[in-house]
Amino acid sequence: MLAALPTIPRQGDIPVFQEPWQAQAFAMAVALHERGVFSWTEWASTLAAEIKAAQAAGDPDLGDSYYRHWLAALERLVVDKEIASRRQLDMTKTAWDRAARATPHGQPILIENDPDRIR
Repeated sequence: MLAALPTIPRQGDIPVFQEPWQAQAFAMAVALHERGVFSWTEWASTLAAEIKAAQAAGDPDLGDSYYRHWLAALERLVVDKEIASRRQLDMTKTAWDRAARATPHGQPILIENDPDRIR
């Protein structure tokens, strides 16, 4: 199966996360499932819908965009379950982006580094 997705990063025959945010998104989905926010069936259905929508929009589906779909599914469920609004998610993403740009190279990115953050 992995041979069909040559761009998925791996160590030997084991797929690995390419970026830290991918592992964090994975962990968030597991934690929300463990808290009963959604079932694995609901998760799989939502992820499949996100992948199908991306393919319809031109995603070649080589495996390199898988965790972008994972994150989109996670965000969709968080909004659908009213854990956070789309506006709250967008504001948080913007704050993290500003924090990343304000953080010196080699330092951990902390949302507290957002120069526009209300203190």
